[in-house]
Amino acid sequence: MSGSITSLTGTSTAGANSASTRLSGDLDTFLKLLTTQLQNQDPTAPMDADQLTQQLVQFSTVEQQVNTNSTLRQLLALQQASQLGEAASLVGRRVAVETDRLPLQSGSATVNLPAAGTARLARVEVRDANNLLVRSSDVTLGTAPLAWNWDGKDSAGAQRPDGTYRITVSGRDSAGAVVPLGFTVTGQVTGALRDNGTVTLRMGGLSVGYDSLRDLGT
Repeated sequence: MSGSITSLTGTSTAGANSASTRLSGDLDTFLKLLTTQLQNQDPTAPMDADQLTQQLVQFSTVEQQVNTNSTLRQLLALQQASQLGEAASLVGRRVAVETDRLPLQSGSATVNLPAAGTARLARVEVRDANNLLVRSSDVTLGTAPLAWNWDGKDSAGAQRPDGTYRITVSGRDSAGAVVPLGFTVTGQVTGALRDNGTVTLRMGGLSVGYDSLRDLGT
C-alpha cells in the first residue's frame, strides 16, 4: 500500500514570523527613540535616573519577548517535525481515530463500540455526502468492546464507492431511552501531512488531526 508524507513548513511559521517581525520593529523604534532622547537631553537637566531605569526595563522586556517568541517558534517546529515523523511510521497501518467521518477503504469500514454500560444497544447510521441514510444497524452491546464492520453495501444491497461517509452512533438504555455513547473508527493510514502548524493523518479520502488518534492498532 503506497502512502504519502508531506511537510509544508512555510505556512506553518508564517504567523509566528510576522509576530516576531512586528516585535523586532517595535524594539528598533524604541532604541532609536531612546538614543535620540539621550543625545538631545539638556546637559543642565539630564534625564531622571528613575525614568531612564524604567525605559531600560521596557527595552529589556521587549528584547525578552523577541527572544522568547523565537525560542517558542523553534520548539513548535521541532514538535511538529517529531509528530510528522511519528505519523509517517503509521502509514500502511490500521489505527483508530475519534471522528464522525467513516473511511470506506477497499469496500470495508469499521466502527469501534464500547462495552455495555448505561447503553445496552447502539444504533449505527451511515450517511452519504448529501446526508442521505445509506445503512443503519442496531448492535447489542456486550461485556467487552466490539467492532461493527460495514461491507460498503447500502440498505438495498448495492455496493457503495470508497470514500468518506458520515457516521452517527447513539446509545439506548434498557428502557429504550437515548443515552450518549462514545465510539471510534478504524482505517488504514495512507499518508501524513504537516500544514499550517497542524499534523494530519490521511485515511483514504479522510483527513483527521493527529490528536484524534486513539489506538495504534496493527
